[in-house]
Amino acid sequence: MVARLVIAAPASGSGKTTVATGLMAAFAARGLAVSPHKVGPDYIDPGYHALATGRPGRNLDAYMCGTDLIAPLFAHGARGCELAVIEGVMGLYDGAAGAGELASTAQVAKLLRAPVVLVVDASSQSRSVAALVHGFASWDPQVRLGGVILNKVATDRHEALLREALEESGVPVLGVLRRAPAVATPSRHLGLVPVAERHAEALDAVAAQAEQVRLGCDLEGLLALARSAPELHAEAWDPRDALPAHAGDGAGIAASQAPVIAVAGGAAFTFSYAEHAELLRAAGADVVPFDPLRDESLPDGTRGVVVGGGFPEVYAPELSANSRLRKAVAELARAGAPIAAECAGLLYLARSLDGKPMCGVLDADARMSERLTLGYRDAVAVSDSVLAAAGTRMRGHEFHRTVLEPGAGASPAWGLRQPERRVEGFVQGGVHASYVHTHWAGAPEAARRFVGKCALWDAAA
Repeated sequence: MVARLVIAAPASGSGKTTVATGLMAAFAARGLAVSPHKVGPDYIDPGYHALATGRPGRNLDAYMCGTDLIAPLFAHGARGCELAVIEGVMGLYDGAAGAGELASTAQVAKLLRAPVVLVVDASSQSRSVAALVHGFASWDPQVRLGGVILNKVATDRHEALLREALEESGVPVLGVLRRAPAVATPSRHLGLVPVAERHAEALDAVAAQAEQVRLGCDLEGLLALARSAPELHAEAWDPRDALPAHAGDGAGIAASQAPVIAVAGGAAFTFSYAEHAELLRAAGADVVPFDPLRDESLPDGTRGVVVGGGFPEVYAPELSANSRLRKAVAELARAGAPIAAECAGLLYLARSLDGKPMCGVLDADARMSERLTLGYRDAVAVSDSVLAAAGTRMRGHEFHRTVLEPGAGASPAWGLRQPERRVEGFVQGGVHASYVHTHWAGAPEAARRFVGKCALWDAAA
């Protein structure tokens, strides 16, 4: 039994991340083991959650992983904890476009049987707040709205008006927060600036958020609400049990030792799901991190490389200047070693990024764009690759402000059905490179296949 709360809002920008992170840090400071979670595909918020709790921030994405995995993944992340705080995505009832409640915060709250606390930006309203809260509380009777936290409240008089109005709604006020510049987190073209790029400042911001929440919220009331959640009957997800027995050529073929798989990290490559590394290890790999900004060589004995998402566009000059590592990655790709690259990894493997030389593995050039590409994707593997056999269906997510020309190679990675039909990405030799982010907990066969391909290449090399 894990006490749990979902922190939601009527819309993006209401202060969910500030409140959720502050609550995590405030409860952790009281000695509670707090499990942090984020609804949806967001990579950045979980970094702040991890800073607040000392535990990996984990995502709960019903679109990419399926509704049946939400409770097991939650139980996996919350194992050994006394309290779980789940930050929602967008507005409470917003989910995958055109798919009803799928992947919404409301759906996840129902799947976890967790009470919801609504964070309301009250800066431009008074009595109307009661109508807003009443609407959210009554929209879906299966969603239990247990309280409201009023954010950006201007004055004592403003607070009194809001509290008086909400008395009629029947939803208790569990916190009132004033505007506080110290708790703000800077943003740029894809959202908040990740923790890895501003660790010291992020520590200060999280401490300020914890103090603001401690002073402005009814922590005892919130904890009591979390503990009122009914028992959740779900067996915790386990990466070893999740792996299929077979996943194409190479699966189950053991190398003389666990193949070393180098996973990119550091400030330029911060987008990853904790379950990816767990699945790779469960499949028999030795997972070793490296930083393309600082390391001039790949880890000793590297037999495969994973380069996930992040912000290479911010660090293009520094990545380009590390020519020794770029050359090492290119040589490994030419030798046929398995390389899986998503979004930022795709750009890193390109010939250039905003005019700066990259690894040159792909005959394509990338540049920044004013257009935001964002949304879930239904994908079908067009070509056999180190991640999937042709015809394999996977769900993913795109999130970038860059353009790659051309957008697909002679052997594309994926065929996408929405928002428009197109092919994208590159499969060449052992390289699978694409803009599409995937969550391997929803497709564990990808991890098994990748490790198997690394083992095969190790034996051949």
